[in-house]
Amino acid sequence: MSVQRSESTEISIHDMEWKGISLSESAACRIRLLSSDGQLFHLSVRPSGCTGFAYEVKLIKQVKQSDLKFNSRDVAFYVALTAMPMLDGTKIDFVRQGLNSSFVYHNPNVKNMCGCGESFGV
Repeated sequence: MSVQRSESTEISIHDMEWKGISLSESAACRIRLLSSDGQLFHLSVRPSGCTGFAYEVKLIKQVKQSDLKFNSRDVAFYVALTAMPMLDGTKIDFVRQGLNSSFVYHNPNVKNMCGCGESFGV
């Protein structure tokens, strides 16, 4: 994947500079808990829904060479490089409402969301 910077300059996704991904204290606590057995928190996106993409969280044992490592609030986590154009600058929160709890993504790249909130477009 590459990004067109100007009419004559293309830059590879591998060479881009990223703002990063940050965690709220609540998200950091949740990821610490999920990762306590040695698994690693991994964030990506997948094609989904009517608007394009859905967030995909996995616990993994081994990172891919292309994954980017981030640290926020003393928590290490990984993000798929291919997802960075859609996720760069995102702040991840973890919220509880009654019996439900989930990660919430404050993503500055989102241009539209589907009505049910399952997918987003950039």
